[in-house]
Amino acid sequence: MTTIKQELQREQDKARRNVVPVIYTRGTHYEIGFDVGKTFAEMIREHVDHYWPLNETYMILYETQEGKGIYDETLACVEKQYSQYVREIRGTADGSGVPFHKLFLMHLDDIITIAASKDAQRSLEPVGCSAVVCNQPGQEILGHNEDALSETLSRWYLIDAHINEPNLPEEKFCSLSYAGFLPGYTMGYNQHGLVFSVNTLYASTLRTGKTPRYFLARALLGAETYTQLEAILRNDGHGAAEGFSVNLSFHQEVPRTFRNIEVAPAELGQSSSKISTVTANPGEYFYHCNKYLQMLIDENPRAIRSSIHRGKAIEKHSPPETLRDVVEILSDQSDEELPVYRELGERSKTICTGVFDLLKKTWAIYIDKPDRTAPVIVLPMFFKNDE
Repeated sequence: MTTIKQELQREQDKARRNVVPVIYTRGTHYEIGFDVGKTFAEMIREHVDHYWPLNETYMILYETQEGKGIYDETLACVEKQYSQYVREIRGTADGSGVPFHKLFLMHLDDIITIAASKDAQRSLEPVGCSAVVCNQPGQEILGHNEDALSETLSRWYLIDAHINEPNLPEEKFCSLSYAGFLPGYTMGYNQHGLVFSVNTLYASTLRTGKTPRYFLARALLGAETYTQLEAILRNDGHGAAEGFSVNLSFHQEVPRTFRNIEVAPAELGQSSSKISTVTANPGEYFYHCNKYLQMLIDENPRAIRSSIHRGKAIEKHSPPETLRDVVEILSDQSDEELPVYRELGERSKTICTGVFDLLKKTWAIYIDKPDRTAPVIVLPMFFKNDE
């Protein structure tokens, strides 16, 4: 039986706090991971302790022979391609005092669940994000609701990193990160002018021994060109294990072009992700939730139900022409069951809203519903070629 004390603790755990923690860090991949882990140790440990997919599913499967095999196979795949990002996780583990295998399991997401036990209940909730792009004269906006499990509410931070490591490309970026996770699989920008946000997609069939989406999104923070970005998502030689989509633009592009790129897991016997792109040229817009809109992919019906509701609500609005229009769409709660902006009474919540203004070169972050509050912080975005 749940005690009153436990109920109070649960409510405190889910409290929405008007704060945006930021760490500015410089060093090698391991060093920046360690600094993040050391700085946010308490938050990371709390998140790991309360993250129910890890504790109720992933850890149980990890103790099985098949689950451990999937873990080892995927870790080897990532080590071969992105050993520097594995070192970041090891740094965070060492800095926070959380075992590495727990953090890596969180990055495996549902890969281990589906592959280890066909009868296992997936950890899927109607979790996901909503993104809206407005590409009008004087209004070049990417807006994004970051939706996550309630346990993640107020357990996230911004990482502003400058990475220098011998024999590896220099990286400078700023990204939102869930506590204990790699940066990238949310929203952010890098020194090369890339501004982007990520939406989870729920392909029914996932692949083992392929690249988890968290690592592909982390690699985007180093992308210098659109061609390089597309190559990261195709991931030739391996392919994505899971589905996701990226909403993006490069600041230096003239005329302004926004893109949404859907990524589907590599097909059986294939070693590259499937991708498809839609653009919003000047005078156009698009939105994206957590359902494939461009490719015919078998999806988990339970997972995409929220996206269908949110998409219908968004389509009731006129195409956005201003920043204010984008904010109003992202604040929509007209669907009482599964709204665009998600807060009270839901297992999943909008933990924050980000609005990128590519003309002003700013990133505004709202902690509460953005049509009724001001952003807690408006960050300037700095790019390598700025004069």
